Amino acid sequence: MPPRRKRPGRPPTRRAIQALVPPLARENPRWGYRRIQGELAALGLKFGPSTLWEILRAHGIEPVPERERQTWADSLRSQAQKILACDFFTVTTLNGATLYVFAVIEHANRRIRVLGATTHPTAAWVTQVARNLVMDRQDIGATVTHLIRDRDSKYTRAFDAVFEAEGIDIVTTGIRVPRLNPITERWVQTCRPADTSSSTAP
Repeated sequence: MPPRRKRPGRPPTRRAIQALVPPLARENPRWGYRRIQGELAALGLKFGPSTLWEILRAHGIEPVPERERQTWADSLRSQAQKILACDFFTVTTLNGATLYVFAVIEHANRRIRVLGATTHPTAAWVTQVARNLVMDRQDIGATVTHLIRDRDSKYTRAFDAVFEAEGIDIVTTGIRVPRLNPITERWVQTCRPADTSSSTAP
């Protein structure tokens, strides 16, 4: 029987390493292929840097500088399960009265919660709405880490304190920068007449 011929080129990298490298790179965006090579070597797994570079490229993982350039939209998507966003908007009733409506949207599933409407959104009313929202989230066991809101003066210090006491960070958007709260702004637009140009309450 003639001797078996060797396959040309390098032997295939073990599947275990191919499965291990991409998660290491994604969970540690500051690690380049040489750092990953060192971490694997510490575990007794020795592979050349070019092999690791090829694995990263095959999985569509960018070099370190590109991975670190995470946009605001990327950040929102990656943390969607833990983000709420809120906004006030106005509606006019049939008798001509103006109501201020407070609504919250869950980034993960786009679920809308209209938590109240009033002709006079006093500090006490707004704070109570915040408490109701926190209790509601506790009842269903949902974990929230961030609440996005604009800089409307109706959001008082007491409003923020309700969420901060639960370990929820308040993220305030810039003035006249609706793109920092795009999901809420887009939904609010659908609730307003077509000839209304502003998506926030006066």
